[in-house]
Amino acid sequence: MALKGLHARVEAPEIMGPRLVMLLCVLGLTLLGFVMIYSASSISAISENIDSASYLFDQLKYAVVGVVAAAVLWKLIPYRVWAGPAVWVVWGVAVVLLILTAVMGLSALGAQRWLRLGPISLQPSEFAKIAIVLVAARLFSDLRMHAIDVRAFVVGILLFVIAPTGFLFATQSDLGTTAIIALGVLGVMWLGEVHWRIIAIVIAGLFLFAIGAVFLSSYRGDRFLYLNPWNDGEGGYGRGYQIIHSYYAFAQGGIFGVGLGNSREKYLYLPESETDFIFAIIGEELGLIGALLVIVVFLLVLWAGMRIARSAYDDFGCMVAGALTIMLVFQAFLNIGCAIGLFPTTGKPLPFISSGGSSLIASFMMVGIVLAVSDGASGKSIYEKRRDELRVVRGGNGGR
Repeated sequence: MALKGLHARVEAPEIMGPRLVMLLCVLGLTLLGFVMIYSASSISAISENIDSASYLFDQLKYAVVGVVAAAVLWKLIPYRVWAGPAVWVVWGVAVVLLILTAVMGLSALGAQRWLRLGPISLQPSEFAKIAIVLVAARLFSDLRMHAIDVRAFVVGILLFVIAPTGFLFATQSDLGTTAIIALGVLGVMWLGEVHWRIIAIVIAGLFLFAIGAVFLSSYRGDRFLYLNPWNDGEGGYGRGYQIIHSYYAFAQGGIFGVGLGNSREKYLYLPESETDFIFAIIGEELGLIGALLVIVVFLLVLWAGMRIARSAYDDFGCMVAGALTIMLVFQAFLNIGCAIGLFPTTGKPLPFISSGGSSLIASFMMVGIVLAVSDGASGKSIYEKRRDELRVVRGGNGGR
């Protein structure tokens, strides 16, 4: 009991604060999502001859599933499970779902990214990104602990990280998810203390890949019209239409917004207003103040996740918590960047806020795993953890 009490006292300042911030931020974003989905989708729902709250009811159901999944991953499954054989099972299921999507997936908005399994429709790439990053963390952790040699590590990265990511990109033409996975793996490398030269080489390779993916595809090259959407060959009524109306939404919102529920753009002017461009509706109804508040909350999620990663019990937990947090927040800023015209449209939803079941459930799952890492934290400093791991490796070598 004394040891348990001591652990609780050590844990409180290092873990309880970031954990509470993470929970409050996710709760706030989710509740805001409910409100904005109802506001942004009600007109679309009525035009489709369905209940005005239909999109909201769907989001509520997905949220219940996501919260249950997060609770299970947080309280019932220790994060160290993903350092064992279970990670290969999860990876295998994710890859099978990606293959099934390529073979028999549903097409929507010009992409085949959805899979229907009986009454369930899901987007497997949302879950595959988690599995791929978990495997990357496992491989880097094994290499650091000398459980595998460099050759086995390289083969593992090629087979279990690069190959499924490349397959996802090739079959689904999903540069957005590919970029999110790439940043997650870079997060693993950074937190795993890979030499900066190697990270720089990887970043350069990814940059060249992105340039080729964009400019060797007319479909993606056309998206650079966002730089001047009025010059789309149709006076702003062609491919530039969506981003122009996103600009209109922000312009109409001004500093304080037009008021909750008073958006003009949601009246079928701005396509995908409840999903990809819900941040524009936030800017219109809640103004610059509301939009900035959303950005601040995501920055707090980043701070909390990285604090949890820094306090993790071991390197594996540090890499998992940090990389998942980075992926989650990067997706948020990718969506925001598209809405305000910093990036071409990628079709990635705003985590916890945009309408969409797979994205919401996957986002909750990532939070659940990060919180599981916080439960396993010991309160040791990063230097004490490194010394402990060094002793384990030396002890093992000495025994041989």
